[in-house]
Amino acid sequence: MDLYEHQARQLFAEHGIAVPEAEVIDRAADATEAAGRLGGRVVVKAQVKTGGRGKAGGVKIAADPAAAELTARQILGMDIKGHTVRTVMLAQPVDIEAEFYVSYVLDRTTGTFLAIASAEGGMEIEEVAATRPEAVARIPIGPVEGVTERKAAQIAAAAALPPEVAPVLQRLWQVLTREDALLVEVNPLVRTVDGRILALDGKVTLDDNALFRRSRWGTEGDDPHGDPLEKAAAAKGLNYVRLDGEVGIIGNGAGLVMSTLDVVAGCGARPANFLDIGGGASAGIMADGLSVILSDPAVKSVFVNVFGGITSCDAVADGIVQALRSVRLTKPLVVRLDGNNAVRGRAILHAHAHPLVEQATTMDGAARRAAQLADAA
Repeated sequence: MDLYEHQARQLFAEHGIAVPEAEVIDRAADATEAAGRLGGRVVVKAQVKTGGRGKAGGVKIAADPAAAELTARQILGMDIKGHTVRTVMLAQPVDIEAEFYVSYVLDRTTGTFLAIASAEGGMEIEEVAATRPEAVARIPIGPVEGVTERKAAQIAAAAALPPEVAPVLQRLWQVLTREDALLVEVNPLVRTVDGRILALDGKVTLDDNALFRRSRWGTEGDDPHGDPLEKAAAAKGLNYVRLDGEVGIIGNGAGLVMSTLDVVAGCGARPANFLDIGGGASAGIMADGLSVILSDPAVKSVFVNVFGGITSCDAVADGIVQALRSVRLTKPLVVRLDGNNAVRGRAILHAHAHPLVEQATTMDGAARRAAQLADAA
């Protein structure tokens, strides 16, 4: 379960990580008084569970309480990547001297956690990671060892962060482990002109398996209105989770789909979704899955990864061919079939000869091709 930014900041503050004073409102009329309590000049930030808020116009500076109300009125109700803004956070602005990026994430490929940090935080961190990977440090963290004082200093040194960031790295690890989180991220973590280290933004993903221990959030952590694509998928009975990427994913079996996400990420692309069709690969299920994925404007290519077992690959291929008769394919589709009747399944797709459908015999090869097609789009 993802938390909203203001909830993540609340956790940070509880674990000793400094954050600017802020208030959350859901009515523009409340912004004037809230801004007044915060000193007048405020940052108005849309509260939605997706990235790219700043580039979408969901983060703005208001010079005074009157401007705060006007700005809140402009942001409330906005659509940001399919998420409707229903609350905004007003926060005290700070004078920034330097911006950093720090996070901990579960690395499923190694069974450890990974510290990711950079001395170049901010909105362009993804571009930094893509164009200058040497500027982003990746340090494995053993779950037993954790982030000790020594380990925090090692992470800070590897990422060229100032030494005063090390205590924040230790406290951020406490957030991860004590709150049952799979991801904690601060971007940016800043040093102000007066020398303070503050978390200006935060992202926390809690482990759904531990939510029975996190009753404090109730349903507050969940968007009651939901992502529109997730709602559409749920209505069709699909096991679909929308992610912030450009390669659509369809697979049979949760383990295979999770592995597919990792392989696509390892090829330098970002998965756009998790979609597990389980043992069913009928034309109807394929059509529904493709329809939902192709409705995501961020998707640039689609990767269907199927290992035939009880449901054979030729049945899957028949399902894909029939689905393409009812769904207009607008993005390139890469298909990898392996297992039961894989040769027959590949022959069916080859005979269909759809101009936007390609095949690959290995998962790595298919992932690389899907990533290439997404990058070229």
